[in-house]
Amino acid sequence: MRRTAAALVAVTALLLTGCSGAADDPGDVLTVYAASSLTAPFTELGGQFEAEHPGVTVRFSFAGSSDLVAQLQEGAPADVFASADQATMDKLTADDLAASAPVPFATNTLEIVVPADNPAGIRSLADLESTEVRLVVCAPEVPCGAAAQRLAERAGVTLTPVSEEQKVTDVLAKVSSGEADAGLVYVTDVRAAGDAVRGIEVPEAGSVVNVYPIAPVTTAVDPSLAQEFVDLVVSDAGQRVLSRAGFGPPDATSGDSG
Repeated sequence: MRRTAAALVAVTALLLTGCSGAADDPGDVLTVYAASSLTAPFTELGGQFEAEHPGVTVRFSFAGSSDLVAQLQEGAPADVFASADQATMDKLTADDLAASAPVPFATNTLEIVVPADNPAGIRSLADLESTEVRLVVCAPEVPCGAAAQRLAERAGVTLTPVSEEQKVTDVLAKVSSGEADAGLVYVTDVRAAGDAVRGIEVPEAGSVVNVYPIAPVTTAVDPSLAQEFVDLVVSDAGQRVLSRAGFGPPDATSGDSG
């Protein structure tokens, strides 16, 4: 009787341990660090990737490219990194954190964004020089901020923003909420915001183009899975998703890049 009872206890414990392990198993997780301007198209691509890879979950961390690469340099675990400019990606490769050569997959340019009713009457980049205009831009170390500086220099204007943000979506949020009269964001962000804002084209923007590169990270848990996500982004299917979001092809450069 004692032996039978002990055997039952052992079997029960084994079954419980097995059930617990199955419940705790999260499956394969692919962690992608990506510039905040990529939120909409990458979220769509993540859904496609999961559909093509049953059991795989794609987890995104969207933020300013400079913040993301700093986290990776400090040891944050990730499988893929997509930057909004080449200069930021160069920091990753300089620290030998890119598992393979980064691949350009998209381009983007800047546009003035104003609230839907444009209360400050902004019509051009020159209007942003007025000290009465509450201008918000990205910080210089962020790709959209570096591009804003180059754009201002190219246009011969001096910008005096009231705030410098760490990611382009924060600039957009301040403008759409009415906290700012104008901002400089990517054309893709204006499109994503819909009727909440208005975009004003800048003629010089075509000569200041940000090239977006992507690469698997050396910390990738499954390097082949990480490479497959990169392959999806640069594939025809990935390019169609990016194009619908307003991104240009990776070779659409006609001046400065980075």
